Amino acid sequence: MPHRVVDFFRSPNDHIKASVQRRSSPNTSRRTSRERPTRNPSYASSVDETTAEDNVLNNTPAQTAAPAVKMPDSAKEKHPKDHKDHHRLSFPTLHLGGSKASKDHSYNQSASLDWKIESPPAVMHGDTENSTGALVSGQMLLCVKEPLDVQSFDARLEIHVIQKKPFNYHCHGCAHQKTEVKKWSFLTEPTALSKRTHQFPFSVLLDGHLPASTDNSVLSIQYDFTAEVKPKSGCAIKLYKKIDVKRSLPVPEIPHHSVRIFPPTNITASVHYDQVVHPMGANQFTIRFDGITKRNVEAKSVEYWKLKRLSWKLEENLTTVAPACEKHSPKDAETGQPAKKGAKRTELRTLAHADMHNGWKADYSPDGNIEMEVSYQCPPTAKAVCDMHSSDGTEVTHQLVVEMVVVQEYSPLNQPRHATPTGVARILRMHFGIVMTERAGLGVSWDNEAPPIYQDVPPSPPGYTNPISYDSMEGLVLENSTPNRGSQEVVGEMERGASPAYEARSP
Repeated sequence: MPHRVVDFFRSPNDHIKASVQRRSSPNTSRRTSRERPTRNPSYASSVDETTAEDNVLNNTPAQTAAPAVKMPDSAKEKHPKDHKDHHRLSFPTLHLGGSKASKDHSYNQSASLDWKIESPPAVMHGDTENSTGALVSGQMLLCVKEPLDVQSFDARLEIHVIQKKPFNYHCHGCAHQKTEVKKWSFLTEPTALSKRTHQFPFSVLLDGHLPASTDNSVLSIQYDFTAEVKPKSGCAIKLYKKIDVKRSLPVPEIPHHSVRIFPPTNITASVHYDQVVHPMGANQFTIRFDGITKRNVEAKSVEYWKLKRLSWKLEENLTTVAPACEKHSPKDAETGQPAKKGAKRTELRTLAHADMHNGWKADYSPDGNIEMEVSYQCPPTAKAVCDMHSSDGTEVTHQLVVEMVVVQEYSPLNQPRHATPTGVARILRMHFGIVMTERAGLGVSWDNEAPPIYQDVPPSPPGYTNPISYDSMEGLVLENSTPNRGSQEVVGEMERGASPAYEARSP
């Protein structure tokens, strides 16, 4: 019933309080019922039910209960507003959300702003020293729904570095650093725009030494594109976008070859591995161990180094310097200016690892060796970060760690199958630096796609190898002339500058 719901929201613990008072003092039941505030029900049935409920709670006999009194119609007419509000439930502290326009202060009904990128994805080909950068071009689309007077129209591209472990954890300036790359001023004077879609082209060349976009546990680097239109009246129109900039290094066709020697043993490891790998994809390396057999002529025995376990892991090393803002930087005693200060942040994590107890081929002859081929990859859940190196001290590197456990055994020369462990074991460990980079895809560097420029065109057309003299040209004209006319007449007309081929003459 409506009045029960209202009573629950107003005082949900009234019945509990009444029961506690009755237990503490049995003589207070009638007093509690008399002191209990009365309410004006809206229906007669609700009065009867409320009275019966009070009698049950107060242990009052049904005969002593007051008879139900029906509310006259005149009482309802005196307070029609209270009668309507009696069934209304209000939740002042509950907000179910509003419209998008009420939250977005940059919303403008007269116009909207968007962009269209016409260039391929921004990929820097090559390392920071040899890369020519990435070219980004597009158009700003200002859709005017009603005639609009614009004061200015500007846009900028910034490198936004977010330090997740800043110099001061409670300072916004230490956690965020912004560097402006390019700024555009499309409209610098007040301009009246008609009702249509206005296009404003823009382009920028990202230099090859700039860092690529990244997001890891230490810092985040992103390229923020912000555009703002300030109309003469109304709120400003803003556009915020991000440009994903990647770097791709060429993959060598031949795997890298590395040879390691482990003294005091005669074991030599020869490894072929891919020096450039990708975050998504399978990679492999081959390894071969030589010098695992040693013959002892005096003792008439042969010593073997047997491989018991091989494990590999892919590690990622993150290093950066969290700079301090002007507020937290110490001032120089001589100049009084804030000195540059920062805190070094490092993190080492393992992207993937595996242990192998079999899968290799072993030959324990006098010139024996052990060979195996291992496949490894980085799982997508690891969220590997590509290698990078920037001028502010940020560096991301990867390395492949291979570890082997070998055990020494010996056997007589006559019975090579009866091998006995000597109790000597060694751990052989190797580190290989690898480079993790993005895939180049179908794109190439922008300077290879560009057509030849004007400076590449030679200054004049090429010359003829066999120049034609005037005498040979005169003979050619004489041969092609009409037979009814003399050669002297034709030559005379050529000297005067006339054209005998198109001049009409009478026979």
